[in-house]
Amino acid sequence: MAPASKANKKAQKKNVAKFTIDCWQPMEDKVLDPVAFEKFLHDRIKVNGKAGNLGTKVTIAREKSKLNVTAELPFSKRYLKYLTKKFLKKQQLRDFLHVVATSPTTYELKYFQITNDNEEEA
Repeated sequence: MAPASKANKKAQKKNVAKFTIDCWQPMEDKVLDPVAFEKFLHDRIKVNGKAGNLGTKVTIAREKSKLNVTAELPFSKRYLKYLTKKFLKKQQLRDFLHVVATSPTTYELKYFQITNDNEEEA
């Protein structure tokens, strides 16, 4: 009976992925609303083909300037990037911010680097 109980424990343990979206730059400048972003993710993340029905499979937590998304696998980090870009487009911030992967489990929202060409023209 011992091997059967070990198999049941392994079957009950679920693989969980933890992702972080760091928005400190736009939040510091008060360009991005963290509550609205969290609500957008909550409403748009699809579980079993249905949006807004997260249940126990996906949890979203906000800590100051970071959003932590914990999800049962299969869940793609790329899907979070897609939703983040969609939110930026909806807020008309896509021209100023971009989503950059800083680690295998973290995305960061950064401003585009704009160089001044005034020095070359003068």
